[in-house]
Amino acid sequence: MMSRLENIRRSYMALTERLGDPDVIADSTLLMKVMSDRSQSEEVVNTYENYKQLLQELEEARGLFQDAGDDPELKEMAREEIKLIEPQLEDLEEQIKVLLLPKDPNDNRNIMLEIRAGTGGSEASIFAGDLVDVYRKYITSLGWQASIIDFSPGDDGGYKNVVMEVKGDKVYSRMKWEAGVHRVQRVPATESQGRVHTSTATVAVMPECDEVDVKIDPKDIEMSTMRSGGAGGQNVNKVETAVDLLHKPSGIRIKCTQERSQLKNKELAMKMLMSKLYDIENEKREMEERARRGSQVGTGGRSEKIRTYNWKDSRCSDHRLGQNYPLSQFLNGDLSSMHDEMIAKDQEELLRALSEEKAAV
Repeated sequence: MMSRLENIRRSYMALTERLGDPDVIADSTLLMKVMSDRSQSEEVVNTYENYKQLLQELEEARGLFQDAGDDPELKEMAREEIKLIEPQLEDLEEQIKVLLLPKDPNDNRNIMLEIRAGTGGSEASIFAGDLVDVYRKYITSLGWQASIIDFSPGDDGGYKNVVMEVKGDKVYSRMKWEAGVHRVQRVPATESQGRVHTSTATVAVMPECDEVDVKIDPKDIEMSTMRSGGAGGQNVNKVETAVDLLHKPSGIRIKCTQERSQLKNKELAMKMLMSKLYDIENEKREMEERARRGSQVGTGGRSEKIRTYNWKDSRCSDHRLGQNYPLSQFLNGDLSSMHDEMIAKDQEELLRALSEEKAAV
């Protein structure tokens, strides 16, 4: 472990030096990449430096104990110092183990967030709208930015389907825990008899990608244009600005009407298509990896039921964690504690899997 930490520290120092290179400073894209690469190892390096400092202090305290001879006060002082340092070192060792765990390569990416009404008719659409409101609150609390890039309104409010682009710091690392089926149990506003209905909405969290990640043959794309209709000015209604894009090999169809120009709608549609295709491959890889290590965190698939929201009991139940939370906490967009516990559980499983692999060697 120490040799690996030394290698990370040397790489970090080299990246720090590059930040002062005039050629790097002059190239904004390269500068951003160097800064990003450096930031990914910064916490590991700082924790490692603290660990080395404590190791030195422990060695000095043990030396003092040996040199104290028959001086009981000096020996007691050294003994207390050792007792103080040892648990701190153990804590840092555990932190370093977690920091060195394999990282999800998508964690730093922005996302396309798709929320689709499931079973339950109009109530499912209303619930999908509730999820949009919750996520907007959470996104704002973290200083991220979100914009709706496509939607289909529900008949009685909410959304049949909505796609949001979310940008910020490590968006996927937290929002990926929202992927799956969300189930709500409540009396719908449209219910006249006061009966509790069960409805669902499906959340897909797709890492944003580009042409480097996904290769699309132009021959596989069938595109048509149409008038957008609705609000947005005369240009939107009279000119064919909306785009209907079909990816023939996968059967994925995307309609984009949000922008006022056909070119921008085409760019958005292609962006959504790349994210969907990348997400399909990413989900396969994650399923294989979770199966390999016997994960109990969940499949991460969009068909997995992850939470139930019970209005009568004011309860939000996370089925992966086996825990209940106040419904008001969720509705206020306070998802951080749920995500923190999911991350901790995933880290525990990674540590266990690594320990078992070492034991098997």
